[in-house]
Amino acid sequence: MIQLVKGTKDIYGAEVKAWQEIEGKMRRICETFGIGEIRTPAFEFTELFARGVGETTDIVQKEMYTFTDDGDRSLTLRPEGTSGAARAYIEHGMHNHAQPTKLYYISPTFRCENTQAGRQRQFHQFGIEMLGSYSAAQDAEVISVATALLEELGVEGVELRMNSLGCPECRARYNKTLKEFIGQNLDKLCPTCKERFEKNPLRVLDCKEESCQQIVANAPSVLDCLDEECTAHFQKVQNILTANGIAFTIDPKIVRGLDYYTRTVFEFVSNGLTVCGGGRYDNLVEEIGGKPTGAVGFGLGIERLIMILEKQHGAITETPERDVYIGSMGEKGLLKAQSLTYELRKAGIQADCDTVERSVKAQMKYANKIGAKYSVILGDSELESGRVELKDMANSEKSEVALADLPAILKEKCGK
Repeated sequence: MIQLVKGTKDIYGAEVKAWQEIEGKMRRICETFGIGEIRTPAFEFTELFARGVGETTDIVQKEMYTFTDDGDRSLTLRPEGTSGAARAYIEHGMHNHAQPTKLYYISPTFRCENTQAGRQRQFHQFGIEMLGSYSAAQDAEVISVATALLEELGVEGVELRMNSLGCPECRARYNKTLKEFIGQNLDKLCPTCKERFEKNPLRVLDCKEESCQQIVANAPSVLDCLDEECTAHFQKVQNILTANGIAFTIDPKIVRGLDYYTRTVFEFVSNGLTVCGGGRYDNLVEEIGGKPTGAVGFGLGIERLIMILEKQHGAITETPERDVYIGSMGEKGLLKAQSLTYELRKAGIQADCDTVERSVKAQMKYANKIGAKYSVILGDSELESGRVELKDMANSEKSEVALADLPAILKEKCGK
């Protein structure tokens, strides 16, 4: 038997209904904030991610699904959503539209990494990207979208943690300070962080290895290396969030895992698990061939979100529900049941009928299993008289109604 590829998952039944509900709330929140949807290709030229995400990141070095096509071009399955959105912003001249450009996406994303709870090799990411503004107000607006969404979804115990990485000059100063500090314990770093130390020492702060965490526990803060302008920007973000009633804590250890981040970075954490994270990336658009453009956004893994919601509110269960089941006896009854069901469905009524040629008794069992609110049986006598018994499945009460009136009666009873 051919089975699922490791790190992928089938989504169906009750779970897919939960996904649809969550995605619906995401879309409604975006509509409220004036954010339009973008759908980018599942694969792009590899160079986009190498230049955008950063060649020193784990994503580019270890996790991308890269292949060569028939034209000897290097292509990569989307490992994150921001680079594709930024490429589309440039390619379609979105900078010529009214700014800022506000985009969201709900997309499958691919990373070849160790599978664990809430993390798959194909996972689904909801992301927000706002391009065209350098203002701290844009940072605060993006954070407010995530705040509103997590509240709407009912995620409990959420804490917003923020930091600032400053501009490239601030970052360079901090990298030098950090390397001097970490260099005193270089031999105690894990093998991965020994590589990071030379190429991108900020990533050492993000390491989950206990030995590395002990080393960086008292590391100097990047906030001490910010220039006056970056300090003022970060303070303005905090002032706006405070004015909006959005609580936060400052955490100098937050650096995020992608090289394109500048200035504000943030994470929303629930009971120790990161729900979503993002930040400002003012150099990305220029890095991949566009004009200098201020931009900020965040990403949220839907699998991780659902895992957190299940822990807090219980496992997802399926409660089938249909408006009516049209049972049948005999050939004429079956034909009428089929045509009536089709008519009811066109009227917006959730109707079902027999397509397996069950006995009447088996049909009623099936009606119960699918959660039908009402049922009727069509046979020769019902067709001749033009009247049927409409049964309330919850209390077994029956009422005789005209067959011709059934659609209107069901629409009223089911609130359609």
